[in-house]
Amino acid sequence: MSNDSPSNRRVNDPYAATDALADEAWALASRAVADGDEDRISDEAVAKLLTAAVKLYAAKADRGERSPRALLGQYDEVVSPTEALTAATELLRALRLGPMEFGLWARRRPEDYHDREPEAPAIPAADTPKS
Repeated sequence: MSNDSPSNRRVNDPYAATDALADEAWALASRAVADGDEDRISDEAVAKLLTAAVKLYAAKADRGERSPRALLGQYDEVVSPTEALTAATELLRALRLGPMEFGLWARRRPEDYHDREPEAPAIPAADTPKS
């Protein structure tokens, strides 16, 4: 039996806990939204999570010179266009930017990741909100 599993390779990695934290945040946020309890999560907590996600995504995209998949799912089965545009609009507004600045600055390295089949399920079955 090999002792070279992904979890064993990351045992001394200080960032390895990020995967578990992301899973927990996803599960809690999904449950809050499904139950209509989103107001039980503070605006500050949402801002911290969104800010961390934006900064991490931008760093990976810019330093890695690629555009990693930004959202779970293939198209709009996890995040609706309304949800995406609501968040994008508020990000622009928070930075006092408008559609003109957004239009002038666009990703120069678009990948075709959204046209490929995912290598693994985009949403773990255990985290799927129950109807």
